[in-house]
Amino acid sequence: MIADLEHGATDTLSAKDERDLVRKIDLHLMPLLIVSYGLQYLDKTSLSYSAILGIVQDLNLKGQEYSWASGIFYIGYLAASYPISLGFVRFPLGRYLSCLIFLWGVVLILHAVAEDYAGLMVLRTFLGIFESAISPGFSLITGMWYTPKEHMSRHSFWFAGNASASLIGSGIAYGILQYGGSFRRWKMLFVIFGLITVAWSILLWFFLPDSPSDARFLNPTEREFASLRPKKFQHTTQTKKWIRPQFIETWKDVKTWWFLLFSFVICVPNGGTTSFNTLIINSFGYDEFQTILMGMPASAFQLATVILTALFTSYIRKSRLIAMTIIFLMAIAGILMVKLLPEHRKLPRLAGYWLVTAVAPAFPLMMSLFASNTAGFTKKSTVVALIFVGYCVGNFVGPQFFKDNEAPGYETAYTAILTCFAIAIVMAVTFRVYLVCTNATRDRAQGVQIDPEETREIDLHTDEGLGHVDETDIENQSFRYIV
Repeated sequence: MIADLEHGATDTLSAKDERDLVRKIDLHLMPLLIVSYGLQYLDKTSLSYSAILGIVQDLNLKGQEYSWASGIFYIGYLAASYPISLGFVRFPLGRYLSCLIFLWGVVLILHAVAEDYAGLMVLRTFLGIFESAISPGFSLITGMWYTPKEHMSRHSFWFAGNASASLIGSGIAYGILQYGGSFRRWKMLFVIFGLITVAWSILLWFFLPDSPSDARFLNPTEREFASLRPKKFQHTTQTKKWIRPQFIETWKDVKTWWFLLFSFVICVPNGGTTSFNTLIINSFGYDEFQTILMGMPASAFQLATVILTALFTSYIRKSRLIAMTIIFLMAIAGILMVKLLPEHRKLPRLAGYWLVTAVAPAFPLMMSLFASNTAGFTKKSTVVALIFVGYCVGNFVGPQFFKDNEAPGYETAYTAILTCFAIAIVMAVTFRVYLVCTNATRDRAQGVQIDPEETREIDLHTDEGLGHVDETDIENQSFRYIV
C-alpha cells in the first residue's frame, strides 16, 4: 500500500505503488523540465523572431551575415559540449543546470546592447556555450528517474515545451509588433525573454533535485525505490568518478557513431528551418503580421505530432524506429510540396511547411533511444556529448544552405533538407535491424529471452547492491536494446 511506502514499512514496490510513485515524480519533475526546455527553445529562436522585428536592418546585416549569426550559436554549443559533459559527472546536476540557465538568461538580455554584426556574433557564441547543457542534461535526468519503457513519453513531455514555447513566443512577438515607441522592438524581445529566463533559473535552483536520492518531495523510502527503478534495468549509478574503460568502450561501440551521424543528419534541416522559420513563411507571400500568426499553426501541428508519437510508441511495443520512419516520410511529402508547387499557391506550400515540422518528434525519439540503449554513467555522458557534436555541426551547416541570392525559392536548402530526410529513413531502418539482431544474439548466448520493455519488481533487500553498480550496456550481458 502507498501508506506503507510513505512510512517505510515495505520492502517491495507493488504495481499500484509504482504507478503512484511515478505520478508523484511526474507532477514535480516534468513541469520544471517542460518550462525550462521551452525557454531554451524560445531563447535560441529569438533571433528568428528578431528578424521580423528589424534586427537585420538595424545592425546592417548583409549577405550571409544573418546565417552566420544564427550558425555561430552552434559553434559555441560545439566548443562547450565536452567540457559541459565533464560537469555532469563532477557537479550536482540540478544546481549545475540552474547556474547555466541563469548565465544564458543574462547573455540573452545583453543582446539588446548589440550595436553591430561583431557584437551579435560574440553574444550568440556565448548563448550557445551556456545553452549546451540543457538537452543532454535533461536526457541524463530522464535516464536517472525513469525506466526504459518510460523514456520516450518523458522525453516527449519535456520536448513538447518547444512547441508550446513557440506558440507563446509567436504571441509575444505579435504583441511587440504593435509597439510604436522609441525603444527598438527586437531589443524589447531579447530583454523580455532574458528576464523570464533569469527568474526561472532562480526557481530551478531550489526545486530541481540533483538525483532521486536527494529529492525533497520524496520521503526516504520513496527515494530508494525511485533510485533503484531505472538501475534494475541498466545497472548504472550516477557517479562523480570518470571511468576510463567506459570512455574507451564508447569509441569502439558502433551505436555511438550511429547516434553521432544521425544527430547530424536530422539537425541539418532543423538548423535551417529554425533559423529561417519566419523568413520561409514570409517568402510564401505573407506580410510581417501574417508571418507571425501563420507560424502558430505550425507550432500547434508540431505539438500534436510530438504527443501522437509519444502515445504511439507508448501503446505499441517495439515501435520507436518505426515511428521515426513514418514521420520522415510525412516530412518528405511536405518538403516536396514546398519545393515543387508554384509560388502563387502559397497556402498549399504553407501546409507543406507545416508537414515538414512533423519531424519534431525525431529528436526526442533519438534521445529516448540513447537513454534506453546506453548504460554506464561515464559512457552516457560521453555519448550524449558526441550526440550534441552532431547536433551542433548539423544546426550550424543547415542555415548555410539558405543562400541569400536564392530567396525566396531557396532551391539548394530544400534539396539538402530532402536528402537528409531520405538518409534518416535508411539509417532508422538499418539501426532497427542491428538492435534486433544484437538482442537475438544475446538471447541465444544466454539461452533466455529477456524483454527490455517488461515491468520488473523492486525489492530493497535484493536490489540494494544496484546502488553501487555502474556497468555499460556491453558489460551487462543481460541488457537488451529498445527498438
